[in-house]
Amino acid sequence: MSDIKTKHVLGLSGGKDSSALAIYMAQNYSHLDIEYFTTDTGEELPEVYEYLNQMEGILGKTINRLDPQRNFQFYLKQYNNFLPSAQNRWCTVQLKLVPFEKWIENEFLNNGYKVYSYVAIRSDESYREGLKSKKNIETILPFREDHIDKKGVIEILENAGLGLPKYYEWRSRSGCTFCFFQRKIEWVGLLEKHPESFDKAKKMEKTALDQGQPFTWSENESLEQLSQPERIQQIKDDHQKKLEIQSKKQKINPLRPEKGLVDFDELYGQQKVCLACHK
Repeated sequence: MSDIKTKHVLGLSGGKDSSALAIYMAQNYSHLDIEYFTTDTGEELPEVYEYLNQMEGILGKTINRLDPQRNFQFYLKQYNNFLPSAQNRWCTVQLKLVPFEKWIENEFLNNGYKVYSYVAIRSDESYREGLKSKKNIETILPFREDHIDKKGVIEILENAGLGLPKYYEWRSRSGCTFCFFQRKIEWVGLLEKHPESFDKAKKMEKTALDQGQPFTWSENESLEQLSQPERIQQIKDDHQKKLEIQSKKQKINPLRPEKGLVDFDELYGQQKVCLACHK
């Protein structure tokens, strides 16, 4: 008979999907002793930290805060002020994946454990894949296996008395304040909700551009350009038009309302984002 020791882990980003999965697992698989973790870049939204604290109360367990040892500013200097981009996601590697892999290896694999990692990919996200299973680490997708979609996720959060994170009022996902996957209307939201974070991102971008780096945070325009009053109004007007078009197309199921949630993916199309940051 096998004597393999096992550990169960679940990463929390401060987003709706991973939070709902943690609640779902606690409610439906309470026999599993799951260790919850989050990787803190030091550049998260204040609302993310607040939501994670609420999650600890609901789960009745401490969420392990994995420390990357070095923060975003350290690695930015290491990369000669070269901003991360969709083509070069060094931020995800250095601040999310490496701390996770080191934690798994030092705490569990080196001590003879097989690790089961639970990832919040929903049943309506056929285009996404989790980190591939490797020796002694198996990735499991409970939402996909149990046919739970976006509306199901919202139901789980509502029924737990938690609801959605506050930043969903103006932003589609968790992640760093200056994440390059943000849409332009979300940059406007950051400017209005957290102007100090917007200014910090703008300064980093200016330094990069002054040194000849090719990327801006937002596609095809700098944050200096994006933050001009006339440009802000144009972005807001475009967003409002999309909302009006969506409202005409949308059919509301009275048994499963989404309670005012703006579906950015439906408005702007699906984005290919970092699962380590945004779930």
